[in-house]
Amino acid sequence: MHDATLWNPDLAPTGPAQRSWAWYHYAALWIGMIVAVPAWMLAAGLIDQGMSATQAALTVLLGNLIVLVPMLLIGHAGARHGIPYAVLVRASFGTTGARLPALARALVACGWYGIQTWIGGEALLTLLGVLIGADLRGGPLPMLGIGIGQLVAFLVFWSIQLFFVRKGLLTIRRLETWTAPVKILVCIALVWWAVHAAGGLGPILSEPSEFVPGMPREGRFWQTFWPALTAMIGYWATLALNIPDFTRFARSQRDQIIGQSIGLPPMMGLIALASVITTSATVVIYGHAIWDPVALSGRFEGPLVLLGLIVISVDTISCNIAANLVSSAYDFSSIWPARISYRTGGMITAGIAILMMPWKLLASTGGYIFVWLAGYSALLGPIAGILIADYWLIRRTALQVEDLYRPDGAYAYRGGWNPAALIAFAAGVLPNLPGFLAVAAPKAITVGPFWMAIYTWAWFVGLAIAGVAYLGLMRVIPRGAAPAT
Repeated sequence: MHDATLWNPDLAPTGPAQRSWAWYHYAALWIGMIVAVPAWMLAAGLIDQGMSATQAALTVLLGNLIVLVPMLLIGHAGARHGIPYAVLVRASFGTTGARLPALARALVACGWYGIQTWIGGEALLTLLGVLIGADLRGGPLPMLGIGIGQLVAFLVFWSIQLFFVRKGLLTIRRLETWTAPVKILVCIALVWWAVHAAGGLGPILSEPSEFVPGMPREGRFWQTFWPALTAMIGYWATLALNIPDFTRFARSQRDQIIGQSIGLPPMMGLIALASVITTSATVVIYGHAIWDPVALSGRFEGPLVLLGLIVISVDTISCNIAANLVSSAYDFSSIWPARISYRTGGMITAGIAILMMPWKLLASTGGYIFVWLAGYSALLGPIAGILIADYWLIRRTALQVEDLYRPDGAYAYRGGWNPAALIAFAAGVLPNLPGFLAVAAPKAITVGPFWMAIYTWAWFVGLAIAGVAYLGLMRVIPRGAAPAT
C-alpha cells in the first residue's frame, strides 16, 4: 500500500504504456522551449550589457554546453525509474525533507511562469495597439508601476493559458511538436529582415564590444563575462533539476540523451546567433539596441506585425506550459499528494505568478540577467550537486522505488528528513547570499570583493560545495535505514 501523504496517480512511476517519447519528441520539446522570448532576450541582453555579437553568442552556447551535463545526469533517473523530480529528491532529502527542494524549484517556476505570461500579455497589447493606432498601456498604477491596459492584457493572457493547464502533459507535447518547425521558420525570417535592413552582415558584425580600448567599458570584459556565464547556466538550471518530469516518459535512455543533446546546445546557439544578429542590426537601423522582440515587432508595419505577435503569443504559451508549469505542478502536488493533483498544482502556479509581479524582474537587462537568473542559480545549484552526488556516487543509479512512496522505508532517515542534505544545502547557498543581496539591493547593501567574486560563480560554487559536503556528511551521519540496492 502506498501512503497517501507521498503518492497520487500523477506522482506514481510511469508504466510501459506511458513510455512513448522518442528522441525527436525531446528535440522538438527543447526547440519549442528555446525559441521563446526570454531565451531570445538572453543574448540580446548581453549585447545591451556591452558584448559584441560574437561574444554574446559564444557565451550563451558555452553556458548551455555546461548545463547539458547535469541535465543528462539527472534526467537518467527519470528514464530509468519513471519518477518525477519531486519524488527523486526524496532519496537524498528524505520523504518529508524533499518538500524543501520541491518548493524551491516550484517558486522559481512560478516566477518564470509570470515572466512568460507578462511577455505574452505585452504581445497582445502591442498587437491591438498597432491595429487601432493607439498606445493602450495607460498611466502607471499605484504600487504596481504598470498601466491599466498592461494589467488587463496580462490577466487576459493568463486566462488563455488556463485551457492548457487543464489539458495535461500530452497536449503540451503535441503543441511543442507541431509548433517547433514554425518557430524556426519565423526566426530565419527575422534574421533575413535584420540583415537586409542593416545593409548586410558587415555592419552588424563590425559593431565592436564596449570593452575594447576607447569604449565606455574598456578592460571590464571578464567582470561581465563570468557572471553572465553563470546566468546563462542559471537559465536552464531550472530544467536541469526537474528534467525527470519529462524523461520519465522516454522509451529509452538513448532517446532522452540523443534528443536533449540535439535539442539543447545547438538550438540555444542558433537562437543566440539569431538574437545577436537581430539586436545588433537594431543598433545600425534605429541607433540603439532593442533587446525585446515584442518591442521590435511593434515597429513593423502591415501584416508583419500581426504575424510576428501571433507567433510570439503561441510561442509563449507552448514554452511557458512546458518549461514552467509542468515542474511546479508536480512539485506542489508532492507537498500534499492527497489533495493537490497535477492540475491543482498548475492552478496554484498560475495564482502565485500574479502575486510575484513579473514585470519588475524584466525592468532592466541587468536585473533580468544578474539578479533573477544568477540569483536563483545560487539556490538551485546546491540541489543539483546533492542530487548528482546521491544518485551517481552514493547509490550508483540504484533506487528502491517503492520506498520513495513509504514514510518508513529506506529514505525515512530521521523523521523523514536527511540532516546531511539539509546541512549540505545550507553550505552551498550561504556563500552566495552576501553577493546576491548586494546585487539585488546595491543602494542598501555593500559587501567586499571576495563575496562578489563568489557570487560571480554562484551556480558552480553552490553545486560543488553542496555536492562535496553531502558526500562527506553521508559517511558520518547514519542514514537511519538500509541503503538502496
